[in-house]
Amino acid sequence: MKHYNYIFTGSGLSALMTVYEMVLSRKFEDKTILLIDENSKKTNDRTWCFWDENNLYHDIVSKKWSTALFADKNITRELILEPYQYKMVKGLDFYTLVFDELSKHSNIHFVNQKVIDFQELGNHCVVKTDSEGSEESFTCNQIFNSIFIPEPIKNQAKYPFLHQHFIGWFIKSKEAVFNPDCATFMDFSVEQKGNTRFMYVLPTSENEALIEYTLFSKDLLPKEEYETEIKNYIEKLGITNYELREKEQGNIPMTSYEFWKHNTKNIINIGSAGGWTKASTGYTFKNTTKKSKSLVQFLQTETDFRKFHKKDKFWFYDLLFLDVLNRRNDLGAEVFSALFKKGKPSLIFRFLDEETSLWEDLQVIWKCPTGVFMKALFHRIINFKMFDN
Repeated sequence: MKHYNYIFTGSGLSALMTVYEMVLSRKFEDKTILLIDENSKKTNDRTWCFWDENNLYHDIVSKKWSTALFADKNITRELILEPYQYKMVKGLDFYTLVFDELSKHSNIHFVNQKVIDFQELGNHCVVKTDSEGSEESFTCNQIFNSIFIPEPIKNQAKYPFLHQHFIGWFIKSKEAVFNPDCATFMDFSVEQKGNTRFMYVLPTSENEALIEYTLFSKDLLPKEEYETEIKNYIEKLGITNYELREKEQGNIPMTSYEFWKHNTKNIINIGSAGGWTKASTGYTFKNTTKKSKSLVQFLQTETDFRKFHKKDKFWFYDLLFLDVLNRRNDLGAEVFSALFKKGKPSLIFRFLDEETSLWEDLQVIWKCPTGVFMKALFHRIINFKMFDN
């Protein structure tokens, strides 16, 4: 049974970013690190986007936009993103960057197996894997788990649990209909059908774009419904002849559930499994860069993972928003339209990045429909009292 200082169960975005930050810090060269995942990360299985005013992962940014469109049934507004740019990173480019760096370090190892169990046993931890039908075990001092386990969240009523779910098509059209300098951030002009539904378009040329049909809701749809809506939207854009290049599909948890309460002294949940996804938007990449850096700094001075968590005003803002969508899922378009119809994009993005002062928070919050959020606040206070009792 091989022993390591650290084992990462799962090697998705959060695990790879954390190990990458550990390498860049040069503080862990004497630690043995193992990543375990059944996926070898050799395909372009996803696309991440984020707004940024610096040069975050600039070497692998495949496309960036300085303007974006917001639309609903009544308005279309071009958003000037300055000082931000909206940026796209392809999954395979990120995996290649990280694994190329990790391969230079003999203390870091990767095992292509499925994790079937992990637990803390006193002063050490054990991870069990399925290796071609037989079980294999590894021990370590501490575990970083990024395998999302939904049951604890589904089996409680204190915090709402929604999904950001989508299917996207990369297409190349015969007609030159796209503006490659302007992304479509949210287009709520599609039928809402009692949910929060929008189209998301990332053009890379006049003839090429990623078109995603996205929902924030409790329930997933049959695959055919997403794809029918994409086809209808493509037709609405005036495209009659196109080639489908790639497809992507995703389901991101949206919840303010207190994931950190499942951390132990030697096991920490990271990524979506640890609440690293921005609960109100489903954005993960930018949040994960911040969390991974904080965790690596934490590791240099602390050993008890139960101390690594933060509950602040933004956590509560997200909770109220999810309470609204959980009770009235049809109001999403109205809330986002209230924000983006006249709001300053750079302030909204800074707010969503959790970098605003209380005065700036209020400038954003006051644009939201007051009645529905006051009702959500009242229900949340009652909810907290009920569970506290």
